[in-house]
Amino acid sequence: MSRYRGPRFKKIRRLGALPGLTNKRPRAIRDLRNQSRAGKKSQYRIRLEEKQKLRFHYGLTENQLINYVRIARKAKGSTGEVLLQLLEMRLDNILFRLGMASTIPAARQFINHRHILVNGRIVDIPSYRCKPRDIITPKEKPKSGTLIQNSLELFPREEFPNHLTLHPAPYKGLVNQIIDTHWVGLKINELLVVEYYSRQT
Repeated sequence: MSRYRGPRFKKIRRLGALPGLTNKRPRAIRDLRNQSRAGKKSQYRIRLEEKQKLRFHYGLTENQLINYVRIARKAKGSTGEVLLQLLEMRLDNILFRLGMASTIPAARQFINHRHILVNGRIVDIPSYRCKPRDIITPKEKPKSGTLIQNSLELFPREEFPNHLTLHPAPYKGLVNQIIDTHWVGLKINELLVVEYYSRQT
């Protein structure tokens, strides 16, 4: 299944706030209409919606998400927490959380167009897994710096998670540690996602 490229508001109205997908907000009137139509949800639908939240927020394909669940299952610790840590440590998500990109799709575009350096080397793979002490900087070209500066000015971050630090002028992001799941920027029950995939993986 390919990455979703359809209307973003449609997904927000159905699943709730997805800050990684878009920074715009739908009209409140439409939200109220959808809430009044919603009846009793089955257990399957509840799990499916939690899985879809995760998938659309991080901009993953179905196969990518299944692979992350498999990796999380093999790792030590709670499968749900490990899954969130894997997704949060992706390079495209780190750029978004630092404010260097307004959304995760915008961060993915920066990375694909080779505007981003990790530890001084160009990385053009959005799913690159960042590690503690990684340093993320824009390429030393005026266009790269301008794109990131525009994003930081238009969509300033009020608060940064503990595992990230942003140094201004010249812009430099630092990964301090593996994320604490308390700082995950999405309201989600990760255990329901693991349960959804329990029969498929």
